Amino acid sequence: MAENRGICGQAGGQGRETVCIDTYRVLDASRDRDCYEDVRVYLTPFGQEIIDRTCNVRVRGCEVAGCTVSVDPIQFNCGFYQLTVRYYITLTLESCMGQGRAQEFFGMTVLEKRSVLYGGEGDVKVYSSADGSSSCNFVPRDQGNNAPVGVVETVDPIALSVKVCDRTALRGCCFCTCDQIPRELAANTNGELVDPEDGNRLFVSLGIFSVLRLQRPAQLLVNAADYSVPDKESVPVEESDPCKLFRSMAFPASEFSGTNCAGQNQNPNQRPNSQDRGGCGCRG
Repeated sequence: MAENRGICGQAGGQGRETVCIDTYRVLDASRDRDCYEDVRVYLTPFGQEIIDRTCNVRVRGCEVAGCTVSVDPIQFNCGFYQLTVRYYITLTLESCMGQGRAQEFFGMTVLEKRSVLYGGEGDVKVYSSADGSSSCNFVPRDQGNNAPVGVVETVDPIALSVKVCDRTALRGCCFCTCDQIPRELAANTNGELVDPEDGNRLFVSLGIFSVLRLQRPAQLLVNAADYSVPDKESVPVEESDPCKLFRSMAFPASEFSGTNCAGQNQNPNQRPNSQDRGGCGCRG
């Protein structure tokens, strides 16, 4: 039985060997920048009352509150899949209500993106003892495994514009209705979202960067080295003298120079490319 151990073999060198790992292999990926114009924002009754009284609204911040990812095979295109991503965006808004008084309120909008990537084929059934499999339990961890795993990496979107219009002036994009937004995500707006039959509507234009990929389980051979014990000792914090610890920190000069940001070499007078702005769909 001893000859069955270490089936990956030695890679040579003391403390180094070739080992087998079970992980995910990326089959296809894309890097996208998408612009969504005039997307409907759903508000709480408090926010709806504000936009009915004023059109002076600005976006103070927006963040991705949640995201759903689905993968569907494309007919007559073996190995290709449609990746559908739906972002739920929470918006922090501010309006001037007169006499210089600013009022903050919240809203939520939905962005949807579709992309076609190659995901290969697979038809295996995976069982694992970690899933509680026994002689009476025959449920596989991944039944069929025909579709790959879709993964989306994104950052918070950038607000490009905001406008308040009456119900008949503008018909913007709407990827789902108010009642289709998950309740646990809608709670980020501090109230129940509404869609009144009359009154004004709020629309925003957002830009978002994302990385999409399709991956499948795979077994790979990698070169590995034995774990070594660190030779650095941690420095204890002297709780009696917190100012001494503060004085030992390096001064963050880059934070005050105005250059600590992405795209430092960009021309400050250069305007964004207008071709990057699409309609309600995605334009790369």
